[in-house]
Order: sequence, then structure tokens, then C-alpha cells
Amino acid sequence: MSSTHKVVNEDDAVRPSTTPVSQGSMKYVIILALSAGMAGLLYGYDAVSISGAIGFLQELYDLTPAHEGLIVSSIFIGGVVGVGASGFLSDRIGRRKVMMFGALFFFIAGLFAAFTQSPEQLIAARIIGGLGIGLSSSISITYVTECAPAKWRGTLSSMYQFLCIIGIFLTNIINFCIAQSGSHAWGVSTGWRWVLGIGAAPALVLFVFMLLAPESPRFLMQSGKQEQGFRILERINGTEGAREEAKAIEASIKLDQSGSFAELFGPGLRKAMMVGIFLAVFNQAVGQNTISFYGPTIFRNAGFGGNSEFLASTMVGGVELVFTVVGMVLIDRAGRKPLMLWGTALMAAFAIAMALTFMFNASGVLVVVFACGFIAAFAFSMGPVTWVMIPELFPTHLRGRASGLCGVFIWGTAWLVGQFTPMMFSGWGGQGMFLFFAALDIIGFLGVRFLVPETKGKRLEEIEEFFRPKK
Repeated sequence: MSSTHKVVNEDDAVRPSTTPVSQGSMKYVIILALSAGMAGLLYGYDAVSISGAIGFLQELYDLTPAHEGLIVSSIFIGGVVGVGASGFLSDRIGRRKVMMFGALFFFIAGLFAAFTQSPEQLIAARIIGGLGIGLSSSISITYVTECAPAKWRGTLSSMYQFLCIIGIFLTNIINFCIAQSGSHAWGVSTGWRWVLGIGAAPALVLFVFMLLAPESPRFLMQSGKQEQGFRILERINGTEGAREEAKAIEASIKLDQSGSFAELFGPGLRKAMMVGIFLAVFNQAVGQNTISFYGPTIFRNAGFGGNSEFLASTMVGGVELVFTVVGMVLIDRAGRKPLMLWGTALMAAFAIAMALTFMFNASGVLVVVFACGFIAAFAFSMGPVTWVMIPELFPTHLRGRASGLCGVFIWGTAWLVGQFTPMMFSGWGGQGMFLFFAALDIIGFLGVRFLVPETKGKRLEEIEEFFRPKK
């Protein structure tokens, strides 16, 4: 098989290679990672688009802090359901099809949100959108994890977070441009509809990309389609590398055949489950989504106005994009654990700094500077590393379901942050809210230090063996 052979779809008839491939195609792997990573762009867009609409919606519907929080966080209600089901579905019908279903749900939700006529309808639209993102988010990382060579797995799996941050950055620009496109009254009546409706476009892109992509080679081999799985592994690793990977996968599958989902909570893998849940919770509990969801509101309270609060959010989004690239470069060099330790420590320091600026009514510019530092620390650490590590922790036959279960904790914690941030900000002020998140960042640092192992450079089967009961 030559290196220019077309992408193999899971339904294609395949035969063993007759011409060995000396080395894999990195270009091919990057295309696969970008295709699946489009799910991150969806998440990033929808998570932040509401920050550009919520101010207009608050005025249009005279929302209370609790109702405001429900509109923002309702996407995570659907997300919990979607991500909880995604693992079981992906282990039955495949990673690729689940992502396609997720894209369709989100496409429908984006159009629905743009034409809603009440807060209740908007909440329903966001729940449907959350269902779509929940289906596709954790499974996209699983897909990339199962396709990427071990030495580049961290960087390639970070594509999800990278595209998520691109989505956040682009959304902040779109929010600013739409706010500038008409009067304030136009924004209240119409502008927010454009902000939410544009989200249908990346959903359509994800669907098309996954329609053209192959299924995960590990899932194919687990499903008895060894030849198809080998063909994809060959394009990724070359013939010799594919043979080694295929042997490791087949050995892992034989070991896993006698296991069950309950195995995750038994000796050995129970620790992997604890690590996965810890990473899932603190991916959100560290507080970055307070700024992502409510950045314009926070900056408006710090003294910004005349749409400059949207410009400040765009600046923070740009910093997040740059430092996400830094994290992608370092994750397979410095390792997962050192990045998380530095990130959580710096986030705690910047959260305390933001609390002090609110406490002493310091310049709003300082709030933006410290917010940029806080987001930068998240972007190279807990942001990409969490999404990379969770699928790495679990055996092939349980990876989809275990990642889905961890995803429930990610989305559940995100719901808590989205729902209660307006109430914390209203009741405690900026100083109390950011001191609260500083305390959580310190807890996150201690958890990483004493609970999380290093997985840099290890094959998935080696990591799986690490958590197996020794007997």
C-alpha cells in the first residue's frame, strides 16, 4: 500500500498490504486529529457565545441572577446526558458515528436558539445543543488518542483544546463585531440571535469532516475488523510500527474479553477511575469558565463600558490561544504532571491578585491583566492536559465508557460554575468569588501532586498495564 492511498472508510473492503510502508504519514494523523478536534471548536463557540448574548438577554427578559445562570448553564444539563451516553454508544456503534450524531444535534440547536421567543425556549435549545456537544466532546479525544502515535499523542490529543480555544477567540471577536454592528436596542432585539445562530456553521463542518474520516483503528480491531484497523494503523505508523501496535492491541483485547464495566471500580482500575474523575472535576473547578462565560459582565463591573468589555474579553481569549499552543508544544516534552503543577499554582496566585483588585477597587486594567495571567496558566496546563490524560488511563474496551463517565463530571462541574457564578458575584463580590476559586486551585495543586501519575511517552497498553491488579 503506498503512502498516497486514499483515506480508508470503515465500510471499505480491505486486504492485507502487499507493499510495506516504511513510515507513517504525519500529515494523515494531523488531518484525523483536526477533523475530530472540530468538536472542541463547537464547545468553545457555544461556551463563550452566550457571554456576548447574556447582557442583552438580561435586559430583554429582566433576568434574575439565578435565571441568568440557568440560561448560561443549561447547555451542561444536555451535556451531562450526552457525555454519559456517548461512551456506551461509542463502544457499540463506533467513535465516528457518535460524533456525527453530536454534530447534527448541535446544528439543530444553533438554528433553534436563533429563533426562540422566550427564556424557556432558549433553555430548551441550549439543552439540545449541550446534548450534541456532550456526545462529541470526550469521544473526539478518545478517537484522537486511539489514532495517534505514542510519542505525539499528547500534542495531537491537544487539538481538541486548541480548536476549543480558537472557538473561544473567534467567538469573542464575533461578539465584539456584532455588538458594534448596530445600536444597543438592535443588540437587545436581534444581535444576540446572530451570536447564537452562527454556532450552526462549525457543527456542519464537524459532520462533514467525520463523514469523510475513518473509524478508530482500535475500535475496528475490537469489533473484529482487524484488516481495516491494520490498514489505518499502517498509514499512521508504517508497516512495522503497525504490526507492533496491532499485536499490542490484540493482546489487550484478549485480556479485556473477560472484563466488564464493573472492572473500573475494582482493584487496580479503581485508582485510574479516581484519577480520571479528579482531573474531570478540576478541569472546570479551577475557575476559568467564570471568565469565559461571564467575562464581559466581570469587566463591565470593573469599569469597562461602551463595548470595551467585549474587547477586553477578546484580549483574554487571544492570550488563551497563544498559551494553548505553548501547552501543546510542552505536553510531550515537559510531561503532563509538571504542566499541571505549575498551572494550578499560577492560577491560585492570579486568582488572589484579582480578588485584591476588587477588594481595593483597583484599576479595571489590572483586572484584565490578572485575568490574562489566570487564563494563560490554565491554557498550558489543566486545559489541554485533562483532555489528553483521561482517555489514556483506561483499557480499550472500556475507554469510551470510562471517558464518558469522566465527561459527566466535567459537564456537571461546568454546570455548577455556570449556574452559580452570577449568584456568587452578586452575593460575595469579585473578591469573594476569586478567593473561592483560589482555594480550589490550591486543592487542585495538591491533588495533582499526590494522586496523578505521569503518562508521557507511554503506549496506551503500557498505561493500561500500570493500573492492572498485579496478580
